[in-house]
Amino acid sequence: MTMTHERRTEPAPVPAVPAAGPVGTGAGRGLAWLLVLTGAAGLLAAWEITLDKFRLLEDPDFTPGCSLNPVVSCGSVMKSEQAAVFGFPNPMLGLVTYGMVVAIGVGLLAGARHGRWYWLGLNAGTLFGVGFCSWLMQQSLYVINALCLWCCLAWVATIVMFWFVTAHTVRRGLLPAPAWVRRFLDEFPWVPPVLHLGVVGMLILTRWWEFWTS
Repeated sequence: MTMTHERRTEPAPVPAVPAAGPVGTGAGRGLAWLLVLTGAAGLLAAWEITLDKFRLLEDPDFTPGCSLNPVVSCGSVMKSEQAAVFGFPNPMLGLVTYGMVVAIGVGLLAGARHGRWYWLGLNAGTLFGVGFCSWLMQQSLYVINALCLWCCLAWVATIVMFWFVTAHTVRRGLLPAPAWVRRFLDEFPWVPPVLHLGVVGMLILTRWWEFWTS
């Protein structure tokens, strides 16, 4: 009696496929909601100014609802040359850019992750925004000699947006910065926008000090 031995062949090992990791950099819900809220605030301001601008074009004697006194006079600002520095009303630019910020914030809330170039592009956009707002502030305070409340809302939204986006890009290493700057922005990201807004508030207060205190 002969016994046959069957030779068993083991299946070839399947090479391990590395799990695909997330691409790009996301953001916490805090920053995402901040972008949604500041973008919405800027969008509201741009929308209201655009509507009042249309009413002014239809009726030169129209007085916007935010024209409260000789200092807080939205109509004076809207009629100035600075209100259309690019050849069209400034709020039309805000309708586009603030709308984009809201969309970015909603995307981040949904879990979107973006590449370094995207975040630096957003940072550059907010830098342009805060620079443009700073120029408008200077013109409003010292050339036009009047304030627009809706413009002030857009200024605040842009300043807060810029500093928190900058803090995010620095903390994530997307924007080169010294280690101590990263640590500071990681622990106290609210300090730069508070200081910035404080300076703007002091400039407005001192510019019309006699009016405010009379």
